[in-house]
Amino acid sequence: MPRQKFYDTAVKPEKAILVGIITPGESEDQTKEYLDELEFLVDTAGGETIRSFTQRMQRPDRATFVGTGKLEEIGAFVKSEEIDIVVFDDELSPSQLRNIENELQVKILDRSNLILDIFAKRAQTSQAKTQVELAQLQYLLPRLTRLWTHLERQKGGIGMRGPGESQIETDRRLILNKISLLKERLKEIDKQNETQRKNRNQLIRVALVGYTNVGKSTIMNMISKSDVFAENKLFATLDTTVRKVVIENLPFLLSDTVGFIRKLPHHLVECFKSTLDEVREADILVHVVDISHGNFEDQINTVNETLKELGAIDKLIITVFNKIDAYKPADFDPQDDVPPPTLEDYKNSWMNKNNSPAIFISALNRENIDEFRALLYDKVKAIHTQRYPYDKLLY
Repeated sequence: MPRQKFYDTAVKPEKAILVGIITPGESEDQTKEYLDELEFLVDTAGGETIRSFTQRMQRPDRATFVGTGKLEEIGAFVKSEEIDIVVFDDELSPSQLRNIENELQVKILDRSNLILDIFAKRAQTSQAKTQVELAQLQYLLPRLTRLWTHLERQKGGIGMRGPGESQIETDRRLILNKISLLKERLKEIDKQNETQRKNRNQLIRVALVGYTNVGKSTIMNMISKSDVFAENKLFATLDTTVRKVVIENLPFLLSDTVGFIRKLPHHLVECFKSTLDEVREADILVHVVDISHGNFEDQINTVNETLKELGAIDKLIITVFNKIDAYKPADFDPQDDVPPPTLEDYKNSWMNKNNSPAIFISALNRENIDEFRALLYDKVKAIHTQRYPYDKLLY
């Protein structure tokens, strides 16, 4: 009897290397932090990071981003280790992309392209898919030259004389037409969403905001007792989820929104502004912060900058420092016999004073949840009694 052959049909993750530059205003630790986040993005997209390369420069090289010497070093590693993808931590210009591809002869992605790919993978609803497709086409449009440099103009000849049209011009026209159609489709979806929001206008609206992967969906599930997808991946949630919540006798609407991130591609911010209407039109924002993250202060600043861009920074903001169970101070030494900080320590810290009103919780372990619900109830009730002073619901 012939021996059976078994083949490994599992899809192997693509091997990736990361590339970043250290500018005069950045430290090596900051660059490492940024590349760690980029590695998390690669992991979320389904890749495997093999190594990171950094180069200290005044500014990115206009032709190759990192300079020819460093690019040759990267090229040698790509060949020896059979790397599939090289990912750059900043957005590359069309000419940089073309030059790097010609040198390395593998797939080149920049940070924006990688995030767009993750969004395309995560999009579930018609609105999210339309927004992502629009952002991808807007990203692709100025980069068409690198895709078609090997093509000549359409050939002339008998019956074919005339101005002609190059392949790149044809594709540009097709993409511009598709962009126009997608924008019209988003306008229709926005109108439908606006109608839905008007129907919900009587209830106070609370929106969860924050950096990606800080625990917003876990908090949403805990407060609303719903089943929103939560995962230890970046951008687990793309579509805004709205649930009706009742604390004691007071109903309000709670929405979970897409997470923010450093260097979020401009096209994505523009395309997702309609989704983020929940943020702009909310009465209260709950800014969730992962206090266990080593760079949570920068993440707070990133979220605040995005809220400014959306015109929502002046709203009532409750800052929720999540994951206190995993928090370690920056100068924490496991060799020291120092007990972990208590809730009182947190409350007396600068984090509380600078972000008032603030609360410190662990959504995973349900620590300090009753105090969080009480704070949320008080803030919602204050707005409700001001807006509906004769509502007998509260008396």
